[in-house]
Amino acid sequence: MFMSTESRSAKERLILTAERLYALHGLDGVPLRQIAVEAGTANKSAVQYHFGSKDALVTAVLAHRVDDLDRRRALLYARADLGDVRSVVEAQHLPLIELGEDESCYYLQFVEQLEQKAHPFHQLPPENQLTEQAYYDRVGELLSGVPKELREIRIKQATAVCLHVCTDRHRTRELGEPVPPYAVHVSQLLDSLVALLTLEPSGETMAALRNWSDAGRR
Repeated sequence: MFMSTESRSAKERLILTAERLYALHGLDGVPLRQIAVEAGTANKSAVQYHFGSKDALVTAVLAHRVDDLDRRRALLYARADLGDVRSVVEAQHLPLIELGEDESCYYLQFVEQLEQKAHPFHQLPPENQLTEQAYYDRVGELLSGVPKELREIRIKQATAVCLHVCTDRHRTRELGEPVPPYAVHVSQLLDSLVALLTLEPSGETMAALRNWSDAGRR
């Protein structure tokens, strides 16, 4: 059910306002007072009152949507073919792709900004970190044709690709420029992620891996 801005709690309004302002202007480009004013709170020190610090606010913004994303993923995993790479990748990433279609949501852009400061995974609540790690383990087990040293690299890259492609699509729509139909966007993006994960490594990559391993043993 849609919840109007007015009916949200002051704390949630602060989180959503911070999400939007940090997404548009960067984590260092928004005074806490501005967040309070644009959130419509009477107390200009509302951020400090509800969160204590800017860092705590940033963590709250990151965590705000994660539980809903994980619940949606759990439903998709329950219906997924867990032996199929594309099915697992879709269950993990479709909730994020869907979130990127919400024109009032700036979460993906916020995460992009946060990535410039620290890897978001390490700032998730412990239970959400476990869910994320379970995906790494699950899809990693399906990449039997990919050297173990490459699997985590590829999984991280695929996650980053999904985030940035969806963020770029959101920005493109905001500029009033055309974007591909949603069905094409989703299917092509999943194709790209699966290809990135499963592609047979080239001879050049295998040689680079051997050099990396040799350097580590010395």
